[in-house]
Amino acid sequence: MRSNAPVAEATITWISGPVLRAMTHGSFRIHEAALVGRRRLLGEVIRINGNEAVVQVYEDTTGLRPGDPLTGTGSQLSVRLGPGLLGNIYDGLLRPLAGMGPYVRPGINQSRGDRTFPFIPLAKPGDHLLPGAAFGAIHRTDARPQHCLVPPGLEGEVVRIADAGHYSEKLAIGSLRDEAGDTHPISMSHHWPVRRPRPVSSRIPVEGPLFTGQRVLDSIFPIACGGRAAMPGGFGTGKTVLQETLAKWCDADVIIYVGCGERGNEMAGVLHEFPSLEDPRTGRPLMERTVIIANTSNMPVSAREASIYTAVTVGEYFRDQGMRVALMADSTSRWAEALRDISGRLGELPSEAGYPAYLSSRQADFYERAAHVRTLCRHIGSLSIIGAVSPPSADFSEPVTTHTKRYVRSFWALDAGRAQARFYPAIDPLQSYSEDIDALSEFWNQNGNPQWPEQRRRFLSLLEDQDRLERMARIVGKDSLPQRQQHILLCADLVNEAFLRQSAFSPVDRFCTPARQIAMMKLIIYFIEQSEKAIAQKVRVEDISALPVMRRLRRMGEEIGEDDLDKFDELRLELDQECTELTKRAAQNVG
Repeated sequence: MRSNAPVAEATITWISGPVLRAMTHGSFRIHEAALVGRRRLLGEVIRINGNEAVVQVYEDTTGLRPGDPLTGTGSQLSVRLGPGLLGNIYDGLLRPLAGMGPYVRPGINQSRGDRTFPFIPLAKPGDHLLPGAAFGAIHRTDARPQHCLVPPGLEGEVVRIADAGHYSEKLAIGSLRDEAGDTHPISMSHHWPVRRPRPVSSRIPVEGPLFTGQRVLDSIFPIACGGRAAMPGGFGTGKTVLQETLAKWCDADVIIYVGCGERGNEMAGVLHEFPSLEDPRTGRPLMERTVIIANTSNMPVSAREASIYTAVTVGEYFRDQGMRVALMADSTSRWAEALRDISGRLGELPSEAGYPAYLSSRQADFYERAAHVRTLCRHIGSLSIIGAVSPPSADFSEPVTTHTKRYVRSFWALDAGRAQARFYPAIDPLQSYSEDIDALSEFWNQNGNPQWPEQRRRFLSLLEDQDRLERMARIVGKDSLPQRQQHILLCADLVNEAFLRQSAFSPVDRFCTPARQIAMMKLIIYFIEQSEKAIAQKVRVEDISALPVMRRLRRMGEEIGEDDLDKFDELRLELDQECTELTKRAAQNVG
């Protein structure tokens, strides 16, 4: 937000990496953006002590020295939000990476160029517009339709509005007169401070899940639309691939993908792959509804800290247009490390594992910006946040993971053992959880499966018993276990192989609709019930596992596609026939 107050100046007196101190010659404010040195590097005031201001610089400080000037901007650290965001790739300060060469040059501003967009007015002179109201529509050929919003905090009568046509997103295409009689220009874009949550009319209860098409998530550990999820896992457990899969297949209108401190080669893979992906819902490029914010580990550490706030601000902007937004943050551990680095340079007293004492509150500030809301213009929108966590040595007791668990409602723990066995998604069902089950039961009820909560509990109970029995079997041997315990192991193995395993690269099974998930759950539950009856009739577990239908049950996700749901009924009949024959043979043998 801009200020008309005269800008303040200062002189640098001390520098330590991205942190510097300056003697002020005027009034600075906390979180005020500053231009540092002769190259006018972007910085932010993070502490004021008398006539001394402490500033963190978001660019490479090589060449800065004491005595260099520092100038305040009179506004908080802000980004420009407008119709040009979709389909582009930015750094952590929302500066475009396309056309910048191998590196972003220090001191470059946030301009995305003077692009023009097709504007259609939705208001006319004399209309009274509330804060956040839509006064125009944008219909780009290379991105989804968007609205032009009145900036929050501005309200008034429309004095002028441009006719339909192509205009620059920075050009004032209209004006509002407030109650005091002052006239304010409005354009297709506006600035907003990244550390200040955008206001809403109200937060409202969730109404359904953020559907991902991944069975282990949707049916076992779902996330609500407007919810918060964490995805902790060690190196090689598939965090990035799972995030990319969610970005492609989840039912969000807009995807914000932020690579926060990730290795350059991983981020290069994302930047190379995303522009070539096809949106399965429209058949058009996925980038038309995607914004990528790339801040790799070789970029300035303070910019890594800011990239998270930049991403969530962009997400809130699209949420305020009444859209369903999903933000993928990979990874919040690197963001926490940036906080630790800056805190150390400030000489602050460290807390757990060297992290600053305010780590938990900063995480809370970030995750609490996820919400299902009624916007200022009375539309319904949502922002869901899925944060990957990279705990050292896969230690889930480390501070970032433990604090994150306090603020998320879905916890998807990635297991190295499953990943090494090539079991993907490598989500450990015994460490993961979701607290949105009750709120999402109605979704499955409306889709024809009111028994979903009981089915889910049955699956989790089997998997928990499997873990206990496998520890016992390693001591006494699997064949020494009673038949009913061997049956539990057989059923749990079927749940794992037929339902929880799902390949992101399979042309048939990479996405699973609610109807197919319901059919698969019901068929597995039916097998469990029928096999229990067979065991009661003295049928041996090894005979059940040797049934020809077992192979088809284990591979039904790969072999039965979305257009062949009637084949689940055929598979059920085949299971009935084989179980009946097996029971008859067992009865004859007993007789």
